[in-house]
Amino acid sequence: MRAEFREFTGSHYPKLIGPGTLFAALLAHLIDPFGGIELSFLKRFLFWSLVILLACGIAHWAGNFVHSRCTQVQQALLDVVVIVLIAALFTPSVWLLTWILHAHHGVEAPGVLTVSQFGALFAMGLLVLRRAFPEVEPQPAVTQDAPARPRLCRRLPNTFDGQILRLTVRDHNVDVVTTEGTITIRSRFGDAIDEMDPVKGHCTHRSHWVTEDAIESVEREAGKIHIRLINGDLVPVSRKYRPVLEEAGVI
Repeated sequence: MRAEFREFTGSHYPKLIGPGTLFAALLAHLIDPFGGIELSFLKRFLFWSLVILLACGIAHWAGNFVHSRCTQVQQALLDVVVIVLIAALFTPSVWLLTWILHAHHGVEAPGVLTVSQFGALFAMGLLVLRRAFPEVEPQPAVTQDAPARPRLCRRLPNTFDGQILRLTVRDHNVDVVTTEGTITIRSRFGDAIDEMDPVKGHCTHRSHWVTEDAIESVEREAGKIHIRLINGDLVPVSRKYRPVLEEAGVI
């Protein structure tokens, strides 16, 4: 967990220091640490800064831990697991900080239940931030010898090291078909395609997008055209996208 925390602070601290400092200052101005003691603004600011840093580190680790081990689970269930894990780790940590602070001032600390409610709220808030700003998720390092990886890889498990072959929309989800299997993410189809940049690909159908490198051959039968991928999948080509694919030399 310490390695994950160092990764988080090393890669994202410059982006979060401004908003985090402002949020800690607002909390310090408005809220004492669960009441019961009078603290200076500086002490309140230091307390809430430590709480925010701790919460962000735990949220970062919990999200990576769950998504790397539950690749075939629906996103809604993953979110619940992440919230529970964040709350389970964050609550005792904050309670210990609060207990130390109150004990130092000779005041009885609040109960675990009070802190756990606060922890659950923090967990849900942090999860919303992760969903609203996927760009703060860790991005795999790119070397000069390695091809650039698409931003969509940030939505996939950290253990993913394969090749994305195609995208297929299904309800409000997108199936990301890879050389390591199919991973379902919650996303709009257009957003998922945009996040495949700089990988080159083509829409073959309103529900299908394929990468150029994944195309193995073109098959025609009874006036219908399909594109066969390197994993054996057959992807249909609709009339709407046929002229574009012909112009690009795909079919």
